[in-house]
Amino acid sequence: MIAATIGMVLLTGLSLLFLYEVRRTLVWLVVALLFTVTLYPAVGWVQRHLTRTHRLLATLLVFLLVLILIAGLITLFAIPLAREGVAFVQQLPYMIDEAKAGRGVVGRLLNRTNAIHYIEANQDRIRALLTGLTAPAARVVQTVATGVAGVITIFVLALLMAFEGPKLVDGALSLIDDPERRQRIAHVSTGCAKSITGYVSGNLLISVICGGLIYGALKIMGVPFAGLIAIFVAFADLIPLIGATLGAIVAVTAAALHSLPALIVVAAFFVAYQQVENHVLQPLILSRTVKLNPLAVIVAILVGVELAGILGALLAIPFAGIIQVIVRDLWDHRKGAPHELITTNGNVLATTPPPTPASGG
Repeated sequence: MIAATIGMVLLTGLSLLFLYEVRRTLVWLVVALLFTVTLYPAVGWVQRHLTRTHRLLATLLVFLLVLILIAGLITLFAIPLAREGVAFVQQLPYMIDEAKAGRGVVGRLLNRTNAIHYIEANQDRIRALLTGLTAPAARVVQTVATGVAGVITIFVLALLMAFEGPKLVDGALSLIDDPERRQRIAHVSTGCAKSITGYVSGNLLISVICGGLIYGALKIMGVPFAGLIAIFVAFADLIPLIGATLGAIVAVTAAALHSLPALIVVAAFFVAYQQVENHVLQPLILSRTVKLNPLAVIVAILVGVELAGILGALLAIPFAGIIQVIVRDLWDHRKGAPHELITTNGNVLATTPPPTPASGG
């Protein structure tokens, strides 16, 4: 008994250590799985209507379309960024001279805070600080390289999962002898997949709304690069709770460089919109797409942020939806409520009550 207990403790410790060491790979697998589940209905539709029985061709077509969309968005973002970046570098000496002369919003701000005098008096310290940033810059380059490798790995994993998905699902279900239990698991799996797909579509809708509104606000105030900034804000807004704030930093900075009225209007807009998104849009839209209570949406995001930061915020709502589907299924079977039996293709076979447990003996 003592030896078995010690062995179980050691095995548990080694398992936890193993999970900790491969945590990055596990994160990639989870993200790839979510990506696969999101595209799974599209692959199935293409297979049924265009390629018939060619699953590989349908998968390649859908992922090629996704690649084209991503490349288009990157091009839409990168080309204006490069062009305006060159213009910014050319105008930078003039902007610095304007700031030193105390003209413009930035110049007046620097004069009031005595920032220019501080920079001139501490040039050696600032130069030494910038020199010491070599190591952090190397870490940034390493992080970027790791991120690129992660994106490629996630894409390949998602491609293979989407192609082999039906075989894996059918193989897993074939291990279950009881037809009733097999259909029940298929029903729960379909509900979990719908929660993930609903979360992704709802989050994309919120980001489009955010990007459109900020584009209108920047355009009305005459802030340059309104479209570019709106695209960045829309991408940043994919992160629940804090995404709009990250985008606001860029938008408010651009507005401050333009004029003081633009700064006031854009800052006020973001303060108001952040409250509307967090307490109205996200709970309302995600409660309809993921079928979660608005309060549960907010609580799930807060718990996810506390446990795993930004990644936890991204995964909190789909995981909450999955937990809700599983708990509801357990509750329905415990109470004997009727439920739908759904195949892996999403077709409803029948609506039947779960089997009543045998009594006696």
